[in-house]
Amino acid sequence: MIRNRTAATLTVAALLAAAAIATGCTPSASPAPALAVAAADVQGAPVIPLPAVVQPAEGRFVVDATTAVRAPGDAAGRVATRFTELLARTTPLRLADGQGQGPGIEFRIVPAAAGTSPEAYTLHIGDEGISVQAGDEHGLFNGAMTLWQLLAGPQSSAVALPAMRIEDTPRFAWRGLMLDSARHFWSVEQIKAVLDAMATHKLNTFHWHLTDDQGWRIEIKRYPRLTEVGGCRVPPGEAGRRADGSPNRYCGHYTQAQIRDVVAYAAARHITIVPEIDVPGHAQAAVAAYPEHGVVDGPTEPSHNWGVNPYLFNPREETLQFLEGILAEVIELFPGPYVHIGGDEAVKYQWQASPAVQAHMRRLGLKDEEALQSHMLKRLEAFLEARDRKLIGWDEIIEGGLPPQATVMSWRGIEGGIEAATHGHDVVMSPGNTLYLDFLQTNLPDEPPGRPKFTSMQKIYAFDPVPAQLPAAQRRHVIGVQANMWTEHTRTWERLQHNLFPRMAALAEIAWTPLERKDYDGFLARLPVQLHRYRALGIAYGQTALSVAMQRQDDRAGNRVRVELSNPLGYGDIRYTTDGSVPTSRSPAYTAPLVVPVPTELQAAAFFDGKPLADRASQWTLDAAALLTRTDKTLAQCPQGGRLLLRLEDDTPAEGPRASFDVTIFNPCWLWEDAQLQDVASIQVRAGRIPYNFGLLREEEAKRGFRKAVAAHGEFEVRDGCEGPVLASQPLPQATDADGFITLEAPLRVPASGRADLCMTFSGDTRPQMWVLQQATLRTRD
Repeated sequence: MIRNRTAATLTVAALLAAAAIATGCTPSASPAPALAVAAADVQGAPVIPLPAVVQPAEGRFVVDATTAVRAPGDAAGRVATRFTELLARTTPLRLADGQGQGPGIEFRIVPAAAGTSPEAYTLHIGDEGISVQAGDEHGLFNGAMTLWQLLAGPQSSAVALPAMRIEDTPRFAWRGLMLDSARHFWSVEQIKAVLDAMATHKLNTFHWHLTDDQGWRIEIKRYPRLTEVGGCRVPPGEAGRRADGSPNRYCGHYTQAQIRDVVAYAAARHITIVPEIDVPGHAQAAVAAYPEHGVVDGPTEPSHNWGVNPYLFNPREETLQFLEGILAEVIELFPGPYVHIGGDEAVKYQWQASPAVQAHMRRLGLKDEEALQSHMLKRLEAFLEARDRKLIGWDEIIEGGLPPQATVMSWRGIEGGIEAATHGHDVVMSPGNTLYLDFLQTNLPDEPPGRPKFTSMQKIYAFDPVPAQLPAAQRRHVIGVQANMWTEHTRTWERLQHNLFPRMAALAEIAWTPLERKDYDGFLARLPVQLHRYRALGIAYGQTALSVAMQRQDDRAGNRVRVELSNPLGYGDIRYTTDGSVPTSRSPAYTAPLVVPVPTELQAAAFFDGKPLADRASQWTLDAAALLTRTDKTLAQCPQGGRLLLRLEDDTPAEGPRASFDVTIFNPCWLWEDAQLQDVASIQVRAGRIPYNFGLLREEEAKRGFRKAVAAHGEFEVRDGCEGPVLASQPLPQATDADGFITLEAPLRVPASGRADLCMTFSGDTRPQMWVLQQATLRTRD
């Protein structure tokens, strides 16, 4: 039988050789090299998320095309089918169905002890075969995903699995990912690809953000205008107009048939979908479709602005019935226990200014607008509870009083979650400063558009959803954790994958693995194999976190540069070259800052087990021109720019790549700190112009600033420090050139010290368009 074959006939995957090292099992001769990973790093199995218990054993079992798969019963049969289909799609292994008694893989439902999670499973690998057992189909599926991970390493038609026993159960019942389809629309096929990836990470809750100011994405048959009108918007700027001047509408919604298809697809992967219908704020698309359910008289349209918009649903009885009609159809489409009702960022300006709303509030005996919002949500909670559904909302639903049975999703930090749990409400922790995946992965210049307050893998992995300050008796109310993928700046499928992966791996481990088992170094040791699985699944994961970051200190007088290199994830094996060649594992190892002469062609790559982590090496040309040039991605931001730095995208072309710009939207300025200005005669800048499409609160509007224009169309200015004397000034044109950019050059008055902090601004109101700097170059006298 298979177990008696000699090792010389086998092609053993490298990741499983690593697992053998970790478990103390050393297969005999193998043509594939083993990963040089310490046992403490792998902790028993190269699996993400790390199982609760891994017990190594003696022996091994070889899986190849003759391995039979047995699964008695319908539930086990479904799991086995999913497993073999996924294995066939991602590896060369094509396993045989079989009912024989020989060694093979068996999936079996067995009685479970009382109190055991339905998601728990055991997986046993021994000389006689592989057994996956669970008390529930969901647990059996989780075990199948672990076995798939063990087999889905470097490609091989036969894999030797080291003997081990895994006993596994999740830490949290809610292991979630939110995807925003309102700002940018994702096809059914793309949604299914996200669900496939979630399943392999053992994530079980897909929070689907379906409505917002910028788009209504779910078909409601009794209210067809929600998608007919609310499902389309006109982007700002040139992207919103066709060549003939007609509106270039951005549209998209899911039919009810498509939603049922996605729900069934998710259920087959044991993922529950939680739909979100935002109330009472983020309602502009809905109010555009049905103005009578808004507060302000007169028509509006779905917003093309990001940020917070003021449109609210009317709190009157007719609108509550309208919302209940929507929820009635939502309930029919989504059989899961939760409906997300939003409740966030509902600025009350329209309610405060409406005599009718104020009179309604007085009739209800409510003290303020927060209590009015609570009144609406309590009404909707009662509607949902009567139909066997639970209300969940963002942590603003605490304000004004929580609906009795509501679950809170804490996004403004963890404080809202602590407050809710203290009062006996269930909580899902989803803090924006840690688990918002539209924040950049690194602070590298080649990250795509988003919020440059980057969220590193280390920060995600270190997050514990159960706050230490929460009393022990209330910790059971923290039912889970969720990462959120907002898509204002995520326009393409490639960009979405970049933002989700590989950070989804860290999310999976904080959601599943026992706290005492978490270990970031061990996670890094297992991540390279996970990257291989991503490639097998066709996932275009982000490369930036796997590349090399450089910090430099220029010395123009000495004609040299001091360089510090690092990997954003913390991998320590960095190799570099200075002759323009691609680094290999035999290139010099980076151990301390480098001082290199100008010019130098520097390339660097991070390695693990002798193999590069990123698809291509990072490279920099350090020449005389580089010492005199900075881009928006390498310049600092002036203090008066405020906290909101964004990496924004140009509004053209309508399709394909667009330029991006780092800019603080409250007071745009760019700072070249300690510029060395010896022999400098002028400064040249390349700049673009993009729409200012941001909804700001009144208190935020007060922070928006700009220098008043003197010339007809404003001027480009350079100061010595952000409030210092003007060193250069040049009038701005009325518009950009045909390519969407301008190039300006202005004489530069150099201070006697020969150095300055060059603060660069464009005067004039930033609305409706603002100038944004792309590159600044110092021009010498020669």
